[in-house]
Amino acid sequence: MGRCPRGRPGSAARARTRLYPLEVSTVLFQPERLRLARDVEKVSQTALAGAIGVTPAAISQFESGETNPSEDKVAAMADALDVPTSFLYLPMVDMHEGFFRSLRKSTVVERRWARSMAHLVHDLATQPGGASDLAPLDLPLSRVETFDPDAEQVVEAARLVRRSWNVPAGPIDDVVALLEEHGILVVRMPMGSADVDAFSLPFGERPVVVLSNNKSDRGRSRFDAAHELGHLVMHGTSVWGVKEVEAQAHRFAAEFLMPEADIRHELPSTADWARLFELKQRWHVSLAALLMRAKTLGVMSPSAYTTAMKGISARGWRRVEPIPLGAPEGPRRTTALLDVARKDADWFPRALLPALEGLTVE
Repeated sequence: MGRCPRGRPGSAARARTRLYPLEVSTVLFQPERLRLARDVEKVSQTALAGAIGVTPAAISQFESGETNPSEDKVAAMADALDVPTSFLYLPMVDMHEGFFRSLRKSTVVERRWARSMAHLVHDLATQPGGASDLAPLDLPLSRVETFDPDAEQVVEAARLVRRSWNVPAGPIDDVVALLEEHGILVVRMPMGSADVDAFSLPFGERPVVVLSNNKSDRGRSRFDAAHELGHLVMHGTSVWGVKEVEAQAHRFAAEFLMPEADIRHELPSTADWARLFELKQRWHVSLAALLMRAKTLGVMSPSAYTTAMKGISARGWRRVEPIPLGAPEGPRRTTALLDVARKDADWFPRALLPALEGLTVE
C-alpha cells in the first residue's frame, strides 16, 4: 500500500474548495469519493486513519456512509490525500467494478487504481465543457441474456454494430478511432500488471475503455479494444466478473474484427505460415487470433489447430510474434480533457495531472 502523505500548509486541498459547478456548502460528503481518492493514491484505510488521527474503523464508516464526517475531518482527509476538498463532495456515478480479465493474476490494488483513473477521466468528460471535442455517444445495445459463449446473439451483436456504424466489409482501419468516432472514451494507461490487458466501465452517458500501454502488439491491442466494445454492447451494467461473459466478448471481438462472411474463404485449413503472415498484415490481428478464427469457423480441424499452436510455442511466437504491425492504435480525442483538467476543473487533483498526461500518449 502507498504511504499516506501528510497535509501541508497552503496545499491544493486547502487552496481549492470550490466544487464545480456547485458550492461545497450546498452538497453532501460523498463516501464513494473518499474510496476513489484512496485508490488513486494506493493508500490504505489504516494509513489514512493514522494521518488524520482517527481509527481505521472510522474511515471504513465514512466510506460506507454509516457515519458522516465533520467538515474539519473532510478537510483533513483531503489534505492527507492531496486532493481538493471539493473533490470529496463531487457527486459520483455509481458503477460496478468493471470488466477485468485475469482477476486471479491482477491484484485488487492494481484493479482499483486503474478503475479510479478511469473514473477521473470520465468525470472530466462529463463536466461542463469536457465533451466539447468528443463525439456524441452512438452505442448500439444488444443485451445477451444467456451465459452461453456460443450463443448466436453474440455474433449478431457484432454484426449489428458494424451495420449501425456503417463499417465497410473487410478489415477495420483503426479500431480505437472508430470507438472514439462514436462517442466512446478510450484511454491508455500503464497497468501495474502485465496480466491486465484492458478493461471497461459502462457509464451510460460516456462509456470508458482502458487499454494497457504495457502491450506493444498492435494486433492484440486491437482485439482488446473490440473485446471491451463487446462488453459495452452486450453486458453493460447487468453482469460482470464471470468467465462466461469474457468468452462472449472474445467471440464478439472475433466477428467484429474478422466477419465470417469476409474472412472464411481466406483462412487456411492447416498451419500455412506464409498465408497466415499475409492475413496478419491484411487484417491486423495476431496469428493466434487467426488460428482460433479458423478453428471456430470450422475451416481448421481441432487437431490441425493444436498442431499449429504447438508450432507457435516451439518457435517462441507466443511472447512475440513475427511480422510486427507497428505501434498500437492510440486515442486522439482524450487529449482535449487535459485542458479541462488544467483550466476548468477546480475539483481535479492537480497531483494527478502527470498521470493524466501519461494516459493520452499514443
